[in-house]
Amino acid sequence: MSEKNALIVWGGWDGHEPEQVAQIFKTILEEENFSVEVSSSLESYADPEKLKSFDLIVPHWTMGEIDKKYVLNISDAVISGVGIAGCHGGMCDSFRNNVDWQFMTGGNWVAHPGNDGVEYMVNIKHSTSPLLEGLSDFKVVSEQYYLHVDPAVEVLATTRFPVVDGPHATNKAVDMPVVWTKRWGQGNVFYNSLGHKANIVSMPEVTHIMRKGFLWAADGKQRAEELVLSSNGISRKYTGMGDSQ
Repeated sequence: MSEKNALIVWGGWDGHEPEQVAQIFKTILEEENFSVEVSSSLESYADPEKLKSFDLIVPHWTMGEIDKKYVLNISDAVISGVGIAGCHGGMCDSFRNNVDWQFMTGGNWVAHPGNDGVEYMVNIKHSTSPLLEGLSDFKVVSEQYYLHVDPAVEVLATTRFPVVDGPHATNKAVDMPVVWTKRWGQGNVFYNSLGHKANIVSMPEVTHIMRKGFLWAADGKQRAEELVLSSNGISRKYTGMGDSQ
């Protein structure tokens, strides 16, 4: 099997330890025979053709702002079959003003009741995906992410709210997605809400989830090539993203 190529772009809010997490991701990918480019600049998204040369894009950039053209470049790459995979605020609390990013990634953080240090369960779901087969439910002490989620995602793990009190607690209990997959054009999209800091990403269960997610997301490139599909102009023909352009 030929070596695959991945791009990790880290930055944004330092509280999520993006540089340390990027290094953990780099190690995981190199263990899986990926050639990995690591960047701390959003300008890494400026070249649309280079982005399409990767098998996998791993964003880890919390909050901040991004040039709309860069999001369009990433979207085009994923539509063409490049995978995108990430965790926590590094992927679904990025670029809060860009709804195109939220549409592509499948969700957006809105709260973490109780802040850091909440003890909660992550429940592995039985779904059509074999991605997390063999992984049992596990406990974590971290931020418990409450997200607004695309109903099109396939949910692979959940957590139950409420755990701590708050205005949300007067509603019925809900199972919030923790891990999900979706498609964006021909590309595979993977997200895991765990990963507040490097010590959480280093948990064996979380590392396992990210490893599986990276491999699954990157496999979309080969499938797209086998289907002999061209992405030229696909996203630009789609006008539904125009309001934020």
